[in-house]
Amino acid sequence: MHFLTKAKFVLQGGGRRLAAVHCVVGIRALKRVFHSSKCTEHGDQASRGENEVYDVIISGGGMVGTAMACALGFDPNLEGKKILLLEAGNKKTLDKVPEAYSTRVSSISPGSATLLSSVGAWDHILNMRCKPFRRMQVWDACSDAMITFEKDSLEDEMGYIVENDVIIAALTKQVESMPDKVTVQYRSRAVKYIWPQPFQAANAIPWVQVELANGQKLQTKLLIGADGPNSMVRRDTGIPLVKWNYDQSAVVAVLHLSEPTENNVAWQRFLPTGPIAVLPLSDTESSLVWSTSHQHAEELLRLDEESFVDAINSAFWSNENHSELIETAGTMFRSALSILMPSGTSARQLPPSVSGIGAQSRAIFPLGMGHASEYIRHRVALIGDAAHRVHPLAGQGVNLGFGDVACLTRLLSQAAFNGRDLGAMQHLLEYETERQRHNLPMMAAIDLMKRLYSTKMAPIVLLRTLGLQATNAVPPVKEQIMAFASK
Repeated sequence: MHFLTKAKFVLQGGGRRLAAVHCVVGIRALKRVFHSSKCTEHGDQASRGENEVYDVIISGGGMVGTAMACALGFDPNLEGKKILLLEAGNKKTLDKVPEAYSTRVSSISPGSATLLSSVGAWDHILNMRCKPFRRMQVWDACSDAMITFEKDSLEDEMGYIVENDVIIAALTKQVESMPDKVTVQYRSRAVKYIWPQPFQAANAIPWVQVELANGQKLQTKLLIGADGPNSMVRRDTGIPLVKWNYDQSAVVAVLHLSEPTENNVAWQRFLPTGPIAVLPLSDTESSLVWSTSHQHAEELLRLDEESFVDAINSAFWSNENHSELIETAGTMFRSALSILMPSGTSARQLPPSVSGIGAQSRAIFPLGMGHASEYIRHRVALIGDAAHRVHPLAGQGVNLGFGDVACLTRLLSQAAFNGRDLGAMQHLLEYETERQRHNLPMMAAIDLMKRLYSTKMAPIVLLRTLGLQATNAVPPVKEQIMAFASK
């Protein structure tokens, strides 16, 4: 990939090497521009006076797109820039938080909470509702192997479980509070993009042109695609997408616990059919995310409430997939580790039992992996699910998107401070390089974990049992994992 080549030049050092880096960046930028021109839709172009020109247009007003609009609007270096957020749906507000919890939630990392706080949305979230968790326990259904994650101080939060509706309502409230900095158009769907040519004729329009379903035409110096996994921006620019389906669906629901608890632990067990996670919402309720085969997911949806609750409790408590051979080997290895590294052992907690489900109906959605081979093109950048889609087992989906927002905002702020064109390739290439270096290892680790735990083959089960126990016994390794995931 291009950032690996660039890194090689940088590590070699020297003035000539640095010049070579700038040359390589320039050549790549030129290639991107030429490639982008192949996607240009020809037609009558309106004169410049007919179309309003924005500095940035964000296509997609979900959690990540709205966070992008807030971050740009709050940045002092972008004061005076014209920013537009386009959202195909209606404005999403919460005048009053409903009593029933939503089935769609996100695990918010400390890094994402910092971003939301920097744009003023976190206070709104705290005033609505969110549930911090201070510990994670992950274990294997085919053995007793487990790993726990917790901060040195149990008073520190590892993360927060927040309903998606609450996040988007908080961000919407913030973006609506700055109408002089960010314009928002709801029920506005882009139906056509016209990309600028690499070498402009005297009367050509140098910006990206956006045509909306209502016939309105706009122009922008930088188009940010935040329009989800089926991104029209990504598709129309011609950026290739590497993707595959997992032949799995996630069943989500709100669970009532058998008895009130402090409920500050995120639980996840890897079943041969896929991971099941129970995430805290309150002292008496938790959120279920059960990844399993499409057929099993449909069966779970058809079960009556009592049978569904029994299935959840069985998934967390049953030892039917245990093997005596694996148990013996795991016990011996764990005993050896406790002698070698007594400080690395952690106590096993028992998960809460479930007594019922919430009023909101259960739901399912298909799972898959996707990654855009490029995050940028000439005057275009992709963020969030438009650039990458992951399995929910690590709870990193929206956190990767918020990481994109923080990175791109910082680089655009620097560009504005230096008087540069916001749509220039130089800082867009920096954004792509930085985010791919973070996102790709995370995505590879999530995919590997999903595949590693999707089998009951004894050699694989033994390998992952010993590996999980060894990792759990080495605190510095767990700290590195937590630090990487919390960004």
